[in-house]
Amino acid sequence: MRTSNLLISTQREAPAEAETISHRLMLRAGMVRQLAAGIYTWMPIGLRVLRKVENIVREEMDRTGAQEILMPSVQPAELWQESGRWEKYGPELLRFIDRHERNFCLGPTHEEIVTDMVRREIRSYKQLPATFYQIQTKFRDEIRPRFGIMRAREFIMKDAYSFHLTEDSLQQTYDVMYQTYSRIFDRLGLHYRAVLADSGNIGGDKTHEFHVLADSGEDQIVFSDTGKFAANIELVALEKPVGSRPAPVNTLLKVATPEQHSIQQVCDFLGVAASQCLKTLIVHGKDNTLVALVIRGDHELNKVKVEKLAQVESPLKFASNEQIRKHTGCDTGSLGPIGLSIPVIVDYSAAQMSDFVCGANADGYHLTGVNWVRDLAEPNQADLRNICEGETFPNGSGTVKIARGIEVGHIFQLGTKYSSAMKVSCQDESGNAVTLIMGCYGIGVSRIVAAAIEQNHDEQGIVWPESIAPFEVALIPINMHKSQRLREAVDTLYDRFKASGIEILLDDRRERPGVMFADMELLGMPHRVVFSEKGLDVGTVEYKGRRETTSTDVSIDTIVDFIRHKLQAGKN
Repeated sequence: MRTSNLLISTQREAPAEAETISHRLMLRAGMVRQLAAGIYTWMPIGLRVLRKVENIVREEMDRTGAQEILMPSVQPAELWQESGRWEKYGPELLRFIDRHERNFCLGPTHEEIVTDMVRREIRSYKQLPATFYQIQTKFRDEIRPRFGIMRAREFIMKDAYSFHLTEDSLQQTYDVMYQTYSRIFDRLGLHYRAVLADSGNIGGDKTHEFHVLADSGEDQIVFSDTGKFAANIELVALEKPVGSRPAPVNTLLKVATPEQHSIQQVCDFLGVAASQCLKTLIVHGKDNTLVALVIRGDHELNKVKVEKLAQVESPLKFASNEQIRKHTGCDTGSLGPIGLSIPVIVDYSAAQMSDFVCGANADGYHLTGVNWVRDLAEPNQADLRNICEGETFPNGSGTVKIARGIEVGHIFQLGTKYSSAMKVSCQDESGNAVTLIMGCYGIGVSRIVAAAIEQNHDEQGIVWPESIAPFEVALIPINMHKSQRLREAVDTLYDRFKASGIEILLDDRRERPGVMFADMELLGMPHRVVFSEKGLDVGTVEYKGRRETTSTDVSIDTIVDFIRHKLQAGKN
């Protein structure tokens, strides 16, 4: 393709609101343009990348024998009510009413729709197992869309669903999908890790997430230094410590801590470590109650674990400052577990502490030398926190390491959650009706584009893996508009590249060489060929790989074979 036939709208600077590398570079490269918060138009360059990701995903899904379908994005409320998710899914589900006063939603996922399709179409065990997939637009009404394509409200997803008579059959397909996802991300040229995960509001028992490793990732991936364990931090269960807590030594004291609200401020003011302080958080419980959660000052609350507690409302919702003051008489920064009139749940590690510091439930005051049993009741204990780097895994599989990850794929064993609710069954070999068992397999197609940039970039711009670069080669002629001789030679070389099946972008704009070089580096073209009259005189062009620091002179006669060899080497 020629740049004269392509909308290239690169920018030297990114808008100030662009927070992540991928968001900035996608805007600067003219890959996407925002229409509304979390809603983007894919421009020609961006769409080429997106389609390449789609093609790799489709090829590997077809290889498994999965059947491609396309389901509606507009879904009737009746199916969601039948599954029980109409009210449970939450405000991310965009609901609306049509002119006939019927309730609909924009699909954030398609479990209900595909389950309804299968119960209408599959009648016999001879049609099973069966896997159906689609690549389609989804919509989730994120409360705060951010990071550009990474967390948009409208996005493109590959979602697949499998149906089985037995658990063994489901496990076989699950294993195939695990291997398929690994091949997909290998072909995409991404550094990734598969980890055990929580199923969230999709449901199911066994589930794995696939994460592209990048410093900008929102998820924390926990793995052992021995390589024997990997999981999303949300899923790592911690056991109650063995042994008794240390005996009290210090006297309980009430200490003035004016204007000291955060754990760090209190620690600095009192000269103590965060590991010697307690942090009290108040959340909504069941039946319009409040519940206090207590963890060590240097630990983070694990929301997924907390949402599974019988006393706590799900999804997790923190109490407002007004509600906290009403029940405790103080603001958040002075909260502590002593004297609370609401249920208190204490993390295992916090329950092992003695002589600790906590809020006094009076503004501007904290307590020191606090001890369980002596100063307040033996606590109701639970696992509430995230595991920390450097700790030993509970199963003894090594020392904890933590990396950041961007979730780009998720596979679930759903079981009968949807098929039971929606009464989906078929006859087995004996003629008995059997409730079907389901699996679910998702890939964030548009998110992969952003994740690839987060992992592959430099100061000049994007450095695409070759498999998803918008073009394989950028051909840059120097002052071609001033030389008929050079123009003819460039056109001949351009035609040779096209005839060989190499995706080439000829920059035929009347721009300065520096502008063309900068744009092609920003756009991340893997290979660059520069053609000048000086080179034409000696029969060479200048080649430079996007990941290389120096250029090489290559014969005009052999440059196509040279590039073909480079491309083939990149696939091996």
